[in-house]
Amino acid sequence: METAKDTAIIGGRVVPIEGEPIDGGTVLLRDGKIAAVEGPGFAVPAGTDVVDAAGKWVLPGFIDAHAHVGVHEEAAGWAGQDTNERTSPVTAQVRALDAINPADLGFLDAIAGGVLAVNVNPGSANPIGGQTVAIKCRGRTVDDMVLREPSGLKSALGENPKRVYGERGETPSTRLGTAAVIRGAFVDAVNYQAKLAAAAADSDSAPVERDLKLEALGLVLRREIPWRQHCHRADDIATAMRIAREFGYDLVIDHGTEGYLLADQIAAASIPVIIGPLFTSRSKVELRNRSLANPGRLAAAGIMIAITTDHPVVPIHFLIHQATLAVKEGLDPVTALRAVTIHPAQIIGCADRIGSLTAGKDADVVIWSGDPLDVMSRAERAYLDGREIYRYDYERREGVFADLLVRLGGSSGA
Repeated sequence: METAKDTAIIGGRVVPIEGEPIDGGTVLLRDGKIAAVEGPGFAVPAGTDVVDAAGKWVLPGFIDAHAHVGVHEEAAGWAGQDTNERTSPVTAQVRALDAINPADLGFLDAIAGGVLAVNVNPGSANPIGGQTVAIKCRGRTVDDMVLREPSGLKSALGENPKRVYGERGETPSTRLGTAAVIRGAFVDAVNYQAKLAAAAADSDSAPVERDLKLEALGLVLRREIPWRQHCHRADDIATAMRIAREFGYDLVIDHGTEGYLLADQIAAASIPVIIGPLFTSRSKVELRNRSLANPGRLAAAGIMIAITTDHPVVPIHFLIHQATLAVKEGLDPVTALRAVTIHPAQIIGCADRIGSLTAGKDADVVIWSGDPLDVMSRAERAYLDGREIYRYDYERREGVFADLLVRLGGSSGA
């Protein structure tokens, strides 16, 4: 499990996601990419390492499009909690990239659960919380892991900012105050863009002083990155859509607990919804309509959905189990697998590299013991960029990670 090599995974049920499943198929990995996805009878090139996957399922690595792995570390307490910069309602300038610890145990959990990529978000304490980053789940430094940076700008409506700043007696202490803070920041960003344009047109003008907050908001206004809107209640979702129409940016709804109440409007606007976490209690008022049936309701309305754990709210390796129980409550199984693969890849702007078993994409592949929607199935092997990074040891009943010299839940050694 130490060096990358040409690998052919043969004989399994290959589920490419973008395309029909292939029984007895072959996935050829070469130079860190998927070189071929073929049916029975494919001639494996000489010198290729062959992995027999007969009786198993072969899928692309799963993707969690909204989580806090790396910035809210497992078993680290306050010392590993860097999710929210709570010192100002508008912190568009902060980047999740700068707080991610690749040694967070959450990344090992992710890989063991078949999750090979994640979009790491700042938290939801602030009306504008900061820039998100799409990364793979393994690397010596976060710079080695980056897929896209920034991949979005996080914002929050509803109870969280209202509670955080209301308890201080500061603005915003209400929903209307939160919306006003967001709108005011965008107006400032529009004015900043105008100053930059005027300065560029006048060679004699003084340069405009840089403003990192307004630069980040400018990326949203120019539709270079999406606006990642935390909102649960239907009225907050309507506010998110209203502000997006006013300023003309690309909106992604995060959580969307009551999205089913506005499903026709969300679908008509072609707004994707990253729904979840689904394994939680109704811990606050805006979650009172939480239901495992909601993903199926949104998908049936024609909305592109992705499923999230919001790790560490739900452990990230339970991502596929949330999809399984959503299927139990009405979500189509094909859509369920798309909701943890190609849909999140499209939402975070990385579908050219990950999300399906397609020739030319990154060789991020997981071999499952069976249908991953069966809770008794497990990820047995994981490949990232064509290298085997994980193997489940049935004798020891634990996962072994290449190069990391750790066993999940066990002693050191590889």
